[in-house]
Order: sequence, then structure tokens, then C-alpha cells
Amino acid sequence: MPRGTPRPPSYDASRRGRRSPWSPPRPCSSSPASGSEVEPYQLPWSPLDPAALPDLLADVGAPWWLAGGWSIDAFVGRVTRVHEDTDVLVLRRDQAAFRSALTSWDVHAADPPGTLRPWPVGETLPVGVHDVWCRPTPSSPWALQLMIDDTGGEDWVYRRDARLRRPVSSLAGPASDPARQVLAPEVQLLQKSKGRRPKDEADLAAAAPLLSPEARSWLRDALDLVSPGHDWVRSL
Repeated sequence: MPRGTPRPPSYDASRRGRRSPWSPPRPCSSSPASGSEVEPYQLPWSPLDPAALPDLLADVGAPWWLAGGWSIDAFVGRVTRVHEDTDVLVLRRDQAAFRSALTSWDVHAADPPGTLRPWPVGETLPVGVHDVWCRPTPSSPWALQLMIDDTGGEDWVYRRDARLRRPVSSLAGPASDPARQVLAPEVQLLQKSKGRRPKDEADLAAAAPLLSPEARSWLRDALDLVSPGHDWVRSL
């Protein structure tokens, strides 16, 4: 989850009955008391099972990539940690298609960053809005986060430094399959390099030994460009 985005509550295994991180979302058992004011970002998360994404987004007609910690686990080939959310990377030029595909869902944009407000069907999000939270109903836990990135022609543009670009056609990593594209691990690790949270460090430790020489070189060069002297370069 990028910085500046409302943060989901920490996963509490005892409160959730120690459900498997692969379990599908379930509706909230209760709603806020009448008359109380609860900000949307204060409500819980029950991350969507990544296996449900192909069916949910089958009619979009635009590319998307499983991202975040789940994409690292897909690359590694096993679940390495508990995940607070489920992230999907999409392109800004395709935002209308994704909003239409989620017409029946309750969808909120992080606009301005750090807050949430409803994103109605038909609205084009302003440039600079990169994160969207989605849930099946207003009383459901949050289930899905869309991460909206920009493009320049047929290149993906890194949101934190527009000098860094990569062909959109090369965003899919080796864990992709015909039903679901998975973000290349080196791109996801770059996204995580800014935050340096414990879970980001864990994802680097899990993925770095398995990176191909080409992926390792790309990530080193990217970090040298956007974050000279970054500690992660030593791990690559």
C-alpha cells in the first residue's frame, strides 16, 4: 500500500478467528451504532482472495496486474506472511473500465491522499489520485485496492519519479498465467522501496534471492536513479 493512503487496521488473528489469509471476504457482522460517525478508512479489511480476481474483472477489457505482497507471494510460490489487503495495479487511461466493472460495489478514492471519498461511476479521477478502495457493500469490510498508475505512450511511468519508465508490455512477471497477470517482482519491490516497513523488508528478503539477473539489474538501476544510496542495493 503506497504512502499517503489511509492504512487498514492491523491484522488481528484472534479477532478474525485465525482465518487463513486465502479465505474469501465476509460481510461485517454489525454496522456502526446509529448516530455515530465512522470514517470509511476506519472500517476493517477482509482482503479479497486473489483467485477471485479473474472472475471479478473478467469484463474489464483492459490489462491489470496483481500487485502488493500477494504478487511477491505468487512469485515466490508460497504464502510468506499475512496480508492486510489485496492490491491490483491498473493504468489511469483504463480507470473508467474498472469503475464500470465495479458498478455494484462501494468504491472510494483517496482524494485528497490520506482521506477517502466516494468515486461515482462516470467520474474521471484527477491526476494525482492513485489509490482506490473497494468493497462489495457499504457495510462490508474493504476487500480490494486499485493502484492507478500513469502512462506515457506505451510506457508505464513510475509515480514517484517520471524519469523511470518501462514498457507496459513488460509489467507482467514470471508468476503470470493466462487468467491473471502478476506484477513483475522487481517493479513491485521498487514500489515498496520507499516505505521500508517491516513487511516490505520481508518481501525483499523473500523475493531477492529468486530474481533473475535481468530483474536484479533493472531494480538496482532503478534504485540508483530514484533513490541513490538506497540500502536495498546491497541486497541485490
